[in-house]
Amino acid sequence: MICFSSIYLKSMEFTTAEPFLHKGLLQSFELTKYILKTNVYPREPSPLKELREVTAKHPGNFMSTTPDSGQLMGMLLKLINAKKTIEIGVYTGYSLLLTALSIPHDAMIIAIDPNKETYEIGLPIIQKAGVEHKINFIESQALPVLDKLLQNLNNEGSFDFAFVDADKENYLNYHERLLKLVKVGGLIVFDNTLWGGTVAQPEEAVSEDRKESRRSIIEFNNSVSIDQRIEIALTPSGDGLTICRRIR
Repeated sequence: MICFSSIYLKSMEFTTAEPFLHKGLLQSFELTKYILKTNVYPREPSPLKELREVTAKHPGNFMSTTPDSGQLMGMLLKLINAKKTIEIGVYTGYSLLLTALSIPHDAMIIAIDPNKETYEIGLPIIQKAGVEHKINFIESQALPVLDKLLQNLNNEGSFDFAFVDADKENYLNYHERLLKLVKVGGLIVFDNTLWGGTVAQPEEAVSEDRKESRRSIIEFNNSVSIDQRIEIALTPSGDGLTICRRIR
């Protein structure tokens, strides 16, 4: 495994054409590029490609969902025939657009993010793709929105799928609320659960700006690993993708 700092430095030359390589956790850049170029990019819908390229020009492009993780999410959404979903953390909307393209015409997404400006970067592409009608974007911190949803008992167990790519310090708080909102058999997917590989490194080897989130991710990983309400699979896709299936 290559540490995050090494990956980030090596990826700088690919920032424009391949902005997500720095999140890869495979043993080599060449292998990550191989997967993207042979399996992911050829099947990436044109609206997603356009949004990926627009996002690559934004200084925060590292926050976007990686295309390989998106490909996996799209398959999961279709496998469970998701029609009602929640997304916490939107950024420019790559994962949001992917979800909207993957679910039926009459399906819906509640998308929550405190930064509407970055969402509006991708909004013209979402509109052009003809899926804006599926999206209810809420400009807010996520916890108040989730708590408000839970005030209506009809919302409990009514969602098929949830995706979380937001502040890591609240992952456990999101998890507890989403377990009430997502139905038995539904999926909750958390991004960045390997945190650039730092979860397996000694704390003294981790940069100061990553330590707090690393601790939160480790706490989250330890908690869900023994949570009897879910089945889990932690995949090394992108920056680590934890798939939780509610079973009780």
